[in-house]
Parts: sequence; structure tokens; C-alpha cells
Amino acid sequence: MNIRDILSRQQPCFSFEFFPPRTREAGEQLYKTIEDLASLRPSYVSVTYGAGGSTRELTHGLVIRIREHTRLTVVAHMTCVGSTQEEIGNILQEYQDHGIENIMALRGDPPKGETAFVQPPGGFGHAADLVTFIRKQFFKMGIGVAGFPEGHPETPNRLKEMDYLKAKVDAGADYICTQMFFDNRDFYDFCERCQIAGIALPIIAGIMPITSIKGMARMADLALGARFPARLTKSLVRAKDDEYVESVGIHWATEQVRDLIDNGVKGVHFYTLNRSKATLRIYETLGLKHIAASEDQS
Repeated sequence: MNIRDILSRQQPCFSFEFFPPRTREAGEQLYKTIEDLASLRPSYVSVTYGAGGSTRELTHGLVIRIREHTRLTVVAHMTCVGSTQEEIGNILQEYQDHGIENIMALRGDPPKGETAFVQPPGGFGHAADLVTFIRKQFFKMGIGVAGFPEGHPETPNRLKEMDYLKAKVDAGADYICTQMFFDNRDFYDFCERCQIAGIALPIIAGIMPITSIKGMARMADLALGARFPARLTKSLVRAKDDEYVESVGIHWATEQVRDLIDNGVKGVHFYTLNRSKATLRIYETLGLKHIAASEDQS
């Protein structure tokens, strides 16, 4: 199903993100997670490309496997990193041939060891260029693009940040999915700035529960400077072990999701880190499975 059709429904959508496993053990963990979370009837799941496009082939395999062996709608991440237009076109054609209808179009981060993105020879320099290409060559594809509630780390000028987002929207994007954030005020401010910029697309909120101090540090690296509210940090500082940290993190994320739903969010995208426990607990606490069930019957 095309994501634009899913987002046309009245109920908020809930979705999960996975990354391709690099080892057999990690693969077994991921497939167990997919099995656990599939029972929650997500609106869709997405598969990342990895930093610098490093897991491109693994991404292709996982996307196709999910499409062929489950009933889940899958969104394939695609970046501009290290690929020519011809290579990207071939990947998109393969996806289309396998019945995959949705792409998350991203510029992508520089490869490991590099500090700046460099446009590949014969490739794209911006996510908006990738969106334009997909919309022109594969016009039936659903296209999502990224938004940054806390600001894009490479664009301190937030007026320009919205100009760049508007360019992706004007190129043919169908919806916006945000980077993770831990203070909902940042998300609501981002939504208001989108309105001011004339962006009327559905905006899906990205949520990642903190489950360990090590994971928290990794989140800061992944988000290139994620802001952790003082109240959250105070609770985590009091933690004696990762079990307590996990409890605090899941509670915080649960309250974020509850507040987002109460304020009419169009969707919530859970960054699962290939684990199911945190998402399952949030669903159980908020009764989200019942929302999914009512949506199935509508």
C-alpha cells in the first residue's frame, strides 16, 4: 500500500524502523523482532541504508524479504551516497518489480571517516534531486523525506533549513518523517514552522526510547547532537543500572507518544534498534493495538 493512502485515514499511523543485520545472530534477533512487532499491525515498516550507504545490498535483501515473506507494507530507505543516477534507477526498478511502492529519499551521511558529503560522480547532491528523479521516473512510488525538529546539524540557519525542506516537498514528496527528538515542544515548533513555509504534508513524529546509557550516547551521535531535556537527564543520572535506565526511557517515550496522540499527530515512527521490548510496552500502556485493530476494520 502507498503511504499517502495510509496517511489519508482518520486514525494516526504507527510504524517501525529496522536496520539490516550484519551477522547471523543479529539476523535471528531482527526476524524475532519483526515477528513480535508484526502482531501489532503497524501501518508500515522501514529499512535503513546504514551510515554512508554501507549496508546498501543488505538493505535491498531485507526489504525484499519483508515484502515477500510478510504482509507488512515496507518503505526502503535510499540515499545519494556513493551511487550514480543509473545505479539508483536500477535499484528502484528492482523494488518496483518486487511490488515495493514506497521510498524514503535521503541525501545521506558521509561515509565513515569522512566529515562532509561529496556528490558522487554521476549522482545526486541533494535529497530534493533524488525526489525529483523518483517522481519523474517512478511516478507511482510513495516518497517520504526527513524533517529535523531540533534543526539540521549542517544548517544552523533555520530559515534556510525550511527552504531546503520546502524544496523536497515541491519536488514531489508525499510526507515528512522526523528525526528523533525528546522534547515534544521541538516537534510542535517544527510543525508550526512548516505551516509558515507553506508545507502542508503529513508529518510523522520519530520516537526512540532510551534503553541504556550507552544507547543514549549513541543516539546523540546518530542524531548529531540530540537534545535531552533536563528532567529526562536528571532521571537517568539517578539510575543505578541499565534496567532502571530502560524503565525511565520507556516511560518518557510513552508520555511523548501519549501527548502527540492527544494533540492530533498524523503518525508516530518508532526507531526500534531491531528490538521489540520498548515498543511493545508503549503499545500495551497506551492501548495502541486497539487503534490499529479499529483501523483494520474501517
